[in-house]
Amino acid sequence: MANLIDIYHKLLEHFGEQGWWPAETEFEVIVGAILTQASSWTNVEKAIENLKSEGLLSPEALLQASEEKLRRLIKPVGYYNAKTLKLKRFVEFLHENYEGDLDKLFDRDTEKLRLELLSVWGIGQETADSIILYAANKPTFVIDAYTKRIMSRLGLVNEDTTYSDLKKFFELQLPGDLEIYKEFHALLVELGKNYCKTKPLCGKCPIRDICAEWKSSSKRN
Repeated sequence: MANLIDIYHKLLEHFGEQGWWPAETEFEVIVGAILTQASSWTNVEKAIENLKSEGLLSPEALLQASEEKLRRLIKPVGYYNAKTLKLKRFVEFLHENYEGDLDKLFDRDTEKLRLELLSVWGIGQETADSIILYAANKPTFVIDAYTKRIMSRLGLVNEDTTYSDLKKFFELQLPGDLEIYKEFHALLVELGKNYCKTKPLCGKCPIRDICAEWKSSSKRN
């Protein structure tokens, strides 16, 4: 069975350091994590630039902004009505519980922080873990569709493995290192975007030699 840390090093050698998350502030990471749900990062960048140009990339500014204005500014990401509400619910939660201070929120231990984030309307497990890892700088592994697809094709998990079980799978095998968690997630996204697509490009994949699906298809051919 393939070793996760070996996979990590193979991907790091192939793609190089990714330096995620691309943002200037912790709050920008949070906004990006909410906006990127079912959207491409290119469109998220457009929306963030719109917010930035209007001086709205702070909890207080977003809290005061009208929903109509936010909808217009984040329109590039799609689902802008729902995402406007998600941004509003988060800053309202932060204002009501932590006086708008992210440092106070991030002082919570990881599990309590995760539970609180998940209690906010519109924040699911992937978004919560992205916020914890890349904004709060606490080690928690982020699972996304790419990760599930890759691990399933490698033969390491079943297709119906739950988010929680796959997260636990990573965290039990990897050292609890913040930078490894950050890089590994980013590297898996690169692998998913470039090679392990819905229709995979197995012949050029940097980890095809340890992939169960690749070996199986090679035998058939």
